[in-house]
Amino acid sequence: MILTGNTLTLKQMKEILLEQKSVSVSEESWEKVEESRAAVEKIVKDNRVVYGITTGFGKFSDVLINKEHVEELQLNLIHSHAVGVGEVFPESVSRAMLVLRANALLKGYSGVRRIVIERLLEFVNKGIHPVVPQQGSLGASGDLAPLSHLVLPLLGEGEVFYKGHRVEALKAMTKEGIFPITLTAKEGLALINGTQAMTAMGIVGYLEAEKLAYQSEMIAAMTMEGLNGIIDAFDQDVQIARGYPEQIRVAERMRELLAGSKLVTKQGEIRVQDAYSLRCIPQVHGATWQVLNYVKEKLEIEMNAATDNPLIFEGGKKVISGGNFHGQPIAFAMDFLGIAIAELANISERRIERLVNPQLNDLPPFLSPEPGLQSGAMIMQYCAASLVSENKTLAHPASVDSIPSSANQEDHVSMGTIGSRHAYQIIANTRRVLAIELICAMQAAEIKGKEKMSPITKDILEEGRKKIPFIEKDRVFAKDIAVAEDWLKTSVSITKKKVNFKVETC
Repeated sequence: MILTGNTLTLKQMKEILLEQKSVSVSEESWEKVEESRAAVEKIVKDNRVVYGITTGFGKFSDVLINKEHVEELQLNLIHSHAVGVGEVFPESVSRAMLVLRANALLKGYSGVRRIVIERLLEFVNKGIHPVVPQQGSLGASGDLAPLSHLVLPLLGEGEVFYKGHRVEALKAMTKEGIFPITLTAKEGLALINGTQAMTAMGIVGYLEAEKLAYQSEMIAAMTMEGLNGIIDAFDQDVQIARGYPEQIRVAERMRELLAGSKLVTKQGEIRVQDAYSLRCIPQVHGATWQVLNYVKEKLEIEMNAATDNPLIFEGGKKVISGGNFHGQPIAFAMDFLGIAIAELANISERRIERLVNPQLNDLPPFLSPEPGLQSGAMIMQYCAASLVSENKTLAHPASVDSIPSSANQEDHVSMGTIGSRHAYQIIANTRRVLAIELICAMQAAEIKGKEKMSPITKDILEEGRKKIPFIEKDRVFAKDIAVAEDWLKTSVSITKKKVNFKVETC
């Protein structure tokens, strides 16, 4: 995978993260890096006053630094800013952060030496992923705390994930024959002034959310069969009459998933119309796809953005302190992502209720094999309701908050990293809700008659039954939910034309 600083896509990131593709750099990008670095060295030599190169940081921007202290300045920056706390980011997020930071530096506006970028990519290619705490970023001035922890291993400090273990960075580097580097003028600042933590978390979240959105349609199709849903609501003319492309495509996929099913009905056969949680699948799920498309667009812009400060132009003739490190665009996108995925859980939980409530269907109460003696799926619906309620709290926008920092020099921040973390939690919760719907939908459809299912949903059911048995008596359903959740995360995907059980883990 060749990085240029300008052409990285989510598809490529998926291959780098899921398939462990290696990365390299275009020769043209190296030329830009060398030119930018030469500009920094001239600034130091000429004793020009330039933020972060010959001055302190933040409120200390007016404090001049002698050129003999530039290395100490950069080291102090990394040490003092490495204040991350809490649970650490998933290893895939750390890997994404390395790639994104290198890609941003390759644009040639940051003034770092070639060795710095080479070391970032060497970590990627040898599977050395820094341990980065999730909490501590305000999402403006960049993701200062998380990125400082990302940089520590380059210096031979901190911890990394390496070959399935969490170890001291120097230990992994020694095994791979990698030597620590010493940061020089501007390099520490260039490495941590950026939005790569929130963007990396956003990428991993988006990839899982996109997959989950397809799976939600697959599961909803099986629920339609268990409830003898009315397929007329998915008619193409209905969708075209409104005009949203995403709604049209969801309805198209639902028709393909249910093609050949003898369990779905036409309007008037059993009832005139279904409840919204069935009838409005194209409208609600389609709206989530609209958000996913928006988030994808913003992530792909940010993945190729120069987000540090200051930026160097025209070979150093123009060096400008701006605000590209401000995470507001990604903060909005992450909040939007969380809200959209939370809605997939909301509507899924309502379908679960229709599957288990005997007043809303003609199935055994709570899908129980012996109603009364056996509780069946009764409390699984409780669990789904709890997860949905938690999502509503997590979906509160992080981006509407701001707390001044650095003695009010940095007086408005994005909280985008919090938004990205909350979105990821919502995605995990939604997967659990959909896992519960999957269990209930399989039970209901099989009660109605497996032989009457569509070829696609029947294949899904048969694959699912290898992991989750038919409910013949009460058991510890937490185990079933965990198995279904893992199946959704690692195995089940769906394309427009067929269901594919290829493993795809983030």
